This record gives sequence, structure tokens and C-alpha cells, in this order.
Amino acid sequence: MTILFLFLALFVLMFIGVPIAIALGLSGSLTIMLFSPDSVRSLAIKLFETSEHYTLLAIPFFLLAGAFMTTGGVARRLIDFANACVGHIRGGLAIGAVLACMLFAALSGSSPATVAAVGSIAIAGMVRSGYPQAFGAGIVCNAGTLGILIPPSVVMVVYAAATESSVGKLFMAGVVPGILLGVVLMVAIYIVAAKKNLPALPRATFREWLSAARKAVWGLLLMFIILGGIYSGMFTPTEAAAVAAVYAGFVALFVYKDMHLREAPKVILESGKLSIMLMFIIANAMLFAHVLTTEQIPQTITAWVIEMGLSPWMFLLVVNIVLLVAGAFMEPSAIILILAPILFPIAMQLGIDPIHLGIVMVVNMEIGLITPPVGLNLFVTSAVTGMSVGQVIHAAMPWLLLLLGFLLVITYVPAISLALPEWLGLS
Repeated sequence: MTILFLFLALFVLMFIGVPIAIALGLSGSLTIMLFSPDSVRSLAIKLFETSEHYTLLAIPFFLLAGAFMTTGGVARRLIDFANACVGHIRGGLAIGAVLACMLFAALSGSSPATVAAVGSIAIAGMVRSGYPQAFGAGIVCNAGTLGILIPPSVVMVVYAAATESSVGKLFMAGVVPGILLGVVLMVAIYIVAAKKNLPALPRATFREWLSAARKAVWGLLLMFIILGGIYSGMFTPTEAAAVAAVYAGFVALFVYKDMHLREAPKVILESGKLSIMLMFIIANAMLFAHVLTTEQIPQTITAWVIEMGLSPWMFLLVVNIVLLVAGAFMEPSAIILILAPILFPIAMQLGIDPIHLGIVMVVNMEIGLITPPVGLNLFVTSAVTGMSVGQVIHAAMPWLLLLLGFLLVITYVPAISLALPEWLGLS
């Protein structure tokens, strides 16, 4: 009865248009008041405890670092470097856009930020060179999802907080899948470009390549600072996020100088607004997860699944279906915080590695970001191109099939995710 009321209240509130954060908090609060012996005061304590969660401190810092890099010209230099590397290949500008998304994803931790930073420059450049606008929009909309798969990743931080997993292991587990997805997109672009005879840039000379690399080196260096600092033991992932924010601000203001000091308060304010919105969702989702735990709901569902005799591969198939449906309607962090406490104990019982489950969930969240009606990347791409959301959906759908195929591979070949952490001795 408690399970039914909790989820029914959540879906009814969402259906009538209540914002997701309030729907999560309200459904959890009503369940505590009506069905639980717990005091209502426990709700306030839980919300306060959420704000003290050390791992979650990484989120505002990574968002701030992404804001400085987007405003401060890092994205433009990464795109120039990517084009110098692969622009001479048939369809090279589109391949360069994917490479730029991969590089920026390794700095920002956010998918919408990756689409906004790369898309605002790369799509316009493709159109000027003779590419159809829809082609460029579809590419960047899909490649931008790498922002949450290639470390650092805000969504991975949320999963680690929800399941008490290692952020470092999750980051390393995302490296090979992220590179693999980027390569798959590049190969697909090359095949399409060869068939459609899309243009290529003149091959960059070694001097031009060196110049582009020199200009982009400050952005590229941040990848080594973040990941190198974490895995050398110099600082934790949360401290790495703070270092990234300070470094990105320094590069934008004093190295590239594309941003004036008087613009810094505005950038900080905008990233602060985004952080508050995301943290409010997380706080209420943590409250919802608290109700799940106190009412023994994950344990009950685990017992049901075990009684049904689901094998690991069948369970993962069900997980993918549930997450794909949820991803079409909800924000990734909220989905992770609602479903991870339910799926995690079942996965452990079935012998599924929790890090592998985390990567499967993140890839599902990638697909959710480009799935209507609530796919955030669709709206960001629409904003940077001036195309309608309907046109962006039509442009993105063919590439979505690649992501679905990639999801199946990641789901059923766990070695892709786990090989690097195991090789580094992290598993």
C-alpha cells in the first residue's frame, strides 16, 4: 500500500504539472505523514543532511568551471584544434565537432553545457562550409551527450552519492565507453559524408596544427589536472572540481582574456542559479530516497525480483526499458536518485557490478537527454541554432539509433566499462 501510494502520488503530481523537485518532496512527505511512524521532523533533518553531503559539493564547482570555459573562449580553441586534427577528412567539420564535444566533455561534466559551448560555434561553421544545418544540429545534439559519460560527470557524482560508490572508479569506467561512442559517431559521420559528398577542409600544415594545439593547451591541460590529481591522490574528486573552477576562471580571465573581470560576477551568478536548481531537485530526491529506505521498499522489490527468477541479463533489459521511459520525462539526476536506491540492491543480489550498473544508467540518461518531450539537449540545440524543437528532434533521431545500439553493447559487455578501473587496480 505504501509503495503504491508513494509512486502514485509522485506520478499524479507530475502529471498535473507540479515541478519535479516539489513532486518528489511532496509525495515523500505525504507518505511519511500518512503511513509511517516517523516524525515529520525527520523530513527537515533529511533535507539538511543532503546539503552536507561532501560528494555533492563537486556539482556546483564543475558547473562553475563549465560556465567559465564556455564564456572564456576555451570551447572555440578546442574546436579549432579538433578541426586542425580531422578537418581534412571527408565530413571533417562534423567529425571535428564530435572530437570537440569529447574534449569539452572531459572538462565540463555537463551535457547541456557541452551542446551550448560547442554547438553555438561548430554548427554555424558547418553551415558556412556547405553542410545542411539539420545535419550539424543532429550531430552536436547527440555528441553533446558525451558530457555526462566522459569524466568528469555531474551525473556520475550523483550516482556515487546515491549508492555510496567510488566517484574515482566511476570516472575511470566512463573513459573507454566515452571514447568508443565518440569513435562510433565519427565513423558513422564519415560514411554518411562520403555518400553525400560533404565538404572537407584543406589539410592543416604542421605549423597550423601546432598553433591550434598551443592555443588549446590551457583547456587540454585541465583534463590532466582533474584526472591526474584524482588518481595520483593529490586531491579528491570534490577538491578536483574546486581546482577546475579556479583554474577555468584564471584561464578565461588572465590567459585567454576573452572575458573581462566585470563579467565574472554574472557568470558566477548564472552557474549559481543552475546549481541551486539542481541541488533543490537533488535534496527532494534524497528525501524521496529516504522514504524508500525507511519503508524497506528497495528490499521488498528486491525480494519480488528474486522470486520472479530474473536472470542478470533479463534484469538489465528491464532496467534499460524503465530508464529509457523515465529519461523521456524526467531530469537525469532525479531519475538516478529515485531509481538507484531501488536498482542497486537488486543488482548486487544478482552479482552485477555496481560500477557497471552506474555506467549503464548514465548511458540511458544520455539517451534521455535527446528523447522528447523533455530531452534537455533538444531545447539547448534549438536555442543555439534557431531551429524549432520539432526540427531538432527530426535531425537528432537517426543518430539516436546509434546510441541505442551502443547501449546494448555497454549493457551486455561489462568489460568495456570495467577493464580500465581493473587494470588501474581500482576495482
